[in-house]
Amino acid sequence: MGRDRRHLPAAIALGLVFWLAGAATPAPAEPRYDPGAGSTEIKIGHIIPYSGLASPYSVIGKTEAAFFDKINAEGGVNGRSIRFLSYDDAYNPAKTMEQARRLVESDEVLLIFNSLGTPTNTAIQKYLNGKSVPQLFVASGASKWNDPRRFPYTMGWQPSYRSEARIYAHYLLEHHPGAKIGVLYQNDDYGKDYLKGLKDGIAGRMPILEVPYEGTKFVIQIIRKLVELDWHPVHVLNNVSTAIGSVLKPAGVQNAVGILSTSFLKDPADPIWSGDPGLEAWLAFMAQYYPEGDRNNYFTVYGYSVAQSLVQVLEQCGENLTRANVMRQAANLHDLQLPMLLPGIKIETGPDDYAPIEQMQMMRFTGESWQLFGPILKGEAAASQ
Repeated sequence: MGRDRRHLPAAIALGLVFWLAGAATPAPAEPRYDPGAGSTEIKIGHIIPYSGLASPYSVIGKTEAAFFDKINAEGGVNGRSIRFLSYDDAYNPAKTMEQARRLVESDEVLLIFNSLGTPTNTAIQKYLNGKSVPQLFVASGASKWNDPRRFPYTMGWQPSYRSEARIYAHYLLEHHPGAKIGVLYQNDDYGKDYLKGLKDGIAGRMPILEVPYEGTKFVIQIIRKLVELDWHPVHVLNNVSTAIGSVLKPAGVQNAVGILSTSFLKDPADPIWSGDPGLEAWLAFMAQYYPEGDRNNYFTVYGYSVAQSLVQVLEQCGENLTRANVMRQAANLHDLQLPMLLPGIKIETGPDDYAPIEQMQMMRFTGESWQLFGPILKGEAAASQ
């Protein structure tokens, strides 16, 4: 401050007044950056199958890219633009690892966001945690993404498969208590998570028959086979397989009437949301930033909503754009209600809770659309009897 020693008492007095006056408005903190962040840009990595059998999910990545275009056009996040680097892995775990290394070591992204799949994300989980790179809002409902003690840099987003299966268990116990349950499950971590959740929810109160299958059998064939057998059980379908266009129409919508599932997002094709402000905002986004996108595709709503969640985390980071602070803010989301979440469903996280969405609502296929029914539910394990 260039103080003159001959006037030291006055300088001290002035300094005292200055600090007292400034106490209510401290100077802004100096920006802190890790690789992938700076004063003008935040680099976000993403991996999804743009090719191969799982390529229908690529619409999620396309929607997210369009949403970040919208954010950038509106001034970015705290004045910084988002650079979204999205690569194809063809749903091959070895390719996922290759792309993750490229994003971290060559592109130097701040984080990897919403990459798709259980086996693919499993392949890169230890690598990313070892590098302290956030593996944020994984696009899979595996329960393993909620393990902050072992994997502090990995967090899921959607309801876990176990939670979803527990909701089905509670429904079956209430409405079909004397029945037997047959479970046709995929013989991997994905399918076993559902089976574990169902058993947790049933807690020994109904008999469960288990039949595993390898990934060569698909939902479409299962729905058709039930018709061939002229068998009409209560059919519960996990919610990642409920797309009308890519699953139910090929199976024959008439064959899918009465199938039960769950949802946590608004279906843009459901007339019940006509005039809903959240839907209107989503439609405006689609018209301006993703006009070629399918407005009846549930995955576009998913991509839009999870991208909003990331923007919220980055906004909370403020000027501290370190990888540790990204995870700190991701674990500090409270009562976050996104426009396309079903009413009553909110995002909540904490340092020991890496499961952002844990609520869902039951729904039934009518032959034309999914019809929601019943209350908002949370999939909790039942006490054994």
